[in-house]
Amino acid sequence: MQSIIDYFNKPILKVSLAFGAITGLLAFVVFLGLYFLKIMPLGKVLDFGIYLIFITTACWYYRKYVGNGFLHLWEALTIGYVVNCVAALVNGWLIFLFITYIDPNIFTQYTADMLHLLQAGKTELVKNIQEPEFIKMYNDVKSMQPSVVIKDEISKKMLMGIIPILVISLIMRKQDYGIYHNK
Repeated sequence: MQSIIDYFNKPILKVSLAFGAITGLLAFVVFLGLYFLKIMPLGKVLDFGIYLIFITTACWYYRKYVGNGFLHLWEALTIGYVVNCVAALVNGWLIFLFITYIDPNIFTQYTADMLHLLQAGKTELVKNIQEPEFIKMYNDVKSMQPSVVIKDEISKKMLMGIIPILVISLIMRKQDYGIYHNK
């Protein structure tokens, strides 16, 4: 048991998990804000700015307080991807619990909107993907369960985060060795 505790007692993991949990909670607050403003909160990626801000803040915090002013590229990448993944998990689960137990009508409206969009663009879709594939897509949307929001949140955020996390990591890194340092 002690080996498991020691494994998770690394500063890079503690900082990443803490910032990821905070980011996920704040992204859920954005979801709630959209909900209370009567704007369909599902399917929106308005909260990704929060993810980027907190990934940058986590890298800065780690560099300043843990790395003594230094941050390697691999550390910044690790922090960025862990914060992103944990935030997406937390946000996805909170949204799932909200649409399952508090207001299931959101998910019903979301699927109805998606079905309406499919019907509106049916001629173009059938032209591009053929009729059987369109029918399969329509039936898949029709039979969606609320648990799909967790998978959707994680996959969307992980895909959207690839390039920004790399850029943030390159900007935030500061190493004590390199070709430009006099040693």
